[in-house]
Amino acid sequence: MDVIYGLIPGMLLLGLLMVGIFFWACKTGQYDDMDGEASRILQDDDD
Repeated sequence: MDVIYGLIPGMLLLGLLMVGIFFWACKTGQYDDMDGEASRILQDDDD
């Protein structure tokens, strides 16, 4: 039972860190063009 007193704050801290990373990624434009890179690999660019 004593372990849970260390795990709960650790999980809260880890959860807040993940939410912060998610908001940072959204703010810097990581999710702006989700289909661009996926379809670009299928295009043939022979010159």
